[in-house]
Amino acid sequence: MSDEAIKYDASHIKVLEWPEAVRKRPGMYIGSTGERGLHQMVFEVAERAVNEAVAGRASSVGVTLMADGGVRVDDDGPGIPFGAAEDTDGPGLEAVLTELSAGARPVDRRTVTVALVGLGPAVTNALSSRLTAEVRREGVRWVQEYACGVAIAPPTAAGPATGSGTTITFRPDATLFETTECSFAVLAEYFRELAFLNRGLDISLTDERPPGGPQAARFRFLGGVRDFVTSLRARSGAYLRTDVVAFEREDPRMAGTMEVALGWCGSREERVRSFANSMATPYGGAHEVGLRDGAAAALDAYARARGLLTAADPGLGADRIGQGLTAVVSVKLDHPEFVGAARGELGNGPVRACVGEAVREHLGAWLEQNPGQAEAVITEILRADTLD
Repeated sequence: MSDEAIKYDASHIKVLEWPEAVRKRPGMYIGSTGERGLHQMVFEVAERAVNEAVAGRASSVGVTLMADGGVRVDDDGPGIPFGAAEDTDGPGLEAVLTELSAGARPVDRRTVTVALVGLGPAVTNALSSRLTAEVRREGVRWVQEYACGVAIAPPTAAGPATGSGTTITFRPDATLFETTECSFAVLAEYFRELAFLNRGLDISLTDERPPGGPQAARFRFLGGVRDFVTSLRARSGAYLRTDVVAFEREDPRMAGTMEVALGWCGSREERVRSFANSMATPYGGAHEVGLRDGAAAALDAYARARGLLTAADPGLGADRIGQGLTAVVSVKLDHPEFVGAARGELGNGPVRACVGEAVREHLGAWLEQNPGQAEAVITEILRADTLD
């Protein structure tokens, strides 16, 4: 092989600029070019609007699957300025739509994590054949359109505004995706969970595509994760064996807060869901292990004190107390640490001890106050051991 054939220098390196860098490898930014990636495009836009609502700057968030294949996300917040002015918080809308991470907020306990990577609406803009941004701010309605991530024209004042807020409408680029049809059911389930995890969040989903007429769902829960556990148990069809034990606690040792709800029902199936900064952690982690540690410690201590277990009996460890358990543990941390790039498992070490301690205290108090239900749960756990 000649020297010319193996020569490699800077002239062989191709630097992809915006938006080609995103459009060339969509899966690197939204996970896939299938339905999953399509939904991530929605979440990248919705995250900013949801955080406006959670922070109290907006009263509601709306997501609409339009009849022409577009998706519209709107909120009634103050509206993002088009220019980055000294008296505004964060970047202007043009930066949000053309600079990766410009629209992403610092991750802490006060922010809701909706998007997979957290690059913000810019990634959605790059992967859309068309995107229209409308901002209603300070009495003026501003509009700007983009094609494949590039502005078609400067922002235009389109008349007076009624109220304030931001509306982003986009159409996924059919040349990049295997499908451009979002699933109403998948999005509805996701936004329902988000409303459970953020007490008082008002979010609606409307589907204008069905031939028989639109379908819509609105999610707002004042009971937080207590309502979440009640919903999980209702959908399982199993009868209720215990009340739902629920509590919230802030713990400086883990630099965050926890919200936990748990109870047992007449089913051998275990349903435990865990979340960190509103993001599902399907592989669990420190918060989920802490939940099981605390529940096992409380049940074991109660059973021994009441003579349901003798000194010779093995303890009720975390591997034994899942019989019929339905639980949700949600932590919101200033510095969440995840195991792996997919962020499916929480790694913060102090969280395990903090959650475990809190669950042991609250569940232990509930067991003492409800001896009938407590004995029923423990008896069922012990009975299940003899059947296995």
